[in-house]
Amino acid sequence: MRIGVISDTHIPRTARRLPEKIYKDFERVDMILHAGDLTEFELLNQLRKLAPTTAVCGNMDDALVRSQLSPKEVIEIGKFKIGLIHGSGPPFGLMDRARKEFGKVDIIVYGHSHSPKNETHKEILFFNPGSPTDKIFTKHNTYGILEINNTVKGEIIRL
Repeated sequence: MRIGVISDTHIPRTARRLPEKIYKDFERVDMILHAGDLTEFELLNQLRKLAPTTAVCGNMDDALVRSQLSPKEVIEIGKFKIGLIHGSGPPFGLMDRARKEFGKVDIIVYGHSHSPKNETHKEILFFNPGSPTDKIFTKHNTYGILEINNTVKGEIIRL
């Protein structure tokens, strides 16, 4: 299974739409995960036209988004469990705070920091796709792809 992963899109605040490369890449995914800070629902509607999409709310989302989306989700794909959350607080300790929100999971997809991460720690893959539209805390705009078969592989893609 190929999963497109984005977070911190902040549309329309930081951009009017996602870069075209993401739309083209996400035409070839089986599922999309959005780790919060959509800010408004229109992007979610666009993503759902490409593939089944699961999203959580983030700290910058408007009241309607926060009322319709959960702050965290657990998605099961085969033998793997993915914890999906936006995250909160300062960047330091963000992985630990995200970890405390879930029981037994194999992957934690999170956002908030805008800084991409693809790192295994204590047998859990921590995957932050960064932001495709905002470089406030990083040098590059990014998004991610997770490949899940008998194993899990994450890839951060620079725009």
